[in-house]
Amino acid sequence: MAEYKDHVENFVTTNRFHIEVDGDELGSFSECSGISVEIEKDVHHEGGVNDQQRISLGHTRFSDITLKRGVTDNAAFSEWLSQVFEDKIKRRNVTITTYNQAGDIMKSWSLIGAIPVGWTLPSLEADGNTVAVEELTLAFEGLKIGKKEAAKSGTNERDGKGYFATSAWE
Repeated sequence: MAEYKDHVENFVTTNRFHIEVDGDELGSFSECSGISVEIEKDVHHEGGVNDQQRISLGHTRFSDITLKRGVTDNAAFSEWLSQVFEDKIKRRNVTITTYNQAGDIMKSWSLIGAIPVGWTLPSLEADGNTVAVEELTLAFEGLKIGKKEAAKSGTNERDGKGYFATSAWE
């Protein structure tokens, strides 16, 4: 008989998160949305086996994510956008870390090889008094899920074949 062990689930809440880019903070983000992964599947039917199917997995597709934050004078953030706009493409690793109420790391998602593909500045209104919130849309090439520290610079380097170094996935 299986032994039952007391285990209390510690759920992640949506309001305690931190975002770093190559281990550095680029400002406080108020929202992160759109993270999803889809793996193509191919269904095969074997001759003579009419009551079963075989499923093979194909390519992985990562959706773009959207980050929102109040507009600031953060030079590192502006520099990254400028590099992309000027075709000096600079891919970065973006780590999203969630915490429990005690401040302990619950889970981290490292977006490998992330690059800005969209940026939106809010409407500026002379009679408005709300915080200006900008949106940054990122595409990325790989995903690492765990409970580790932010991916540091250098882990997004590619080898001679164009693949990410194995150190990015360790």
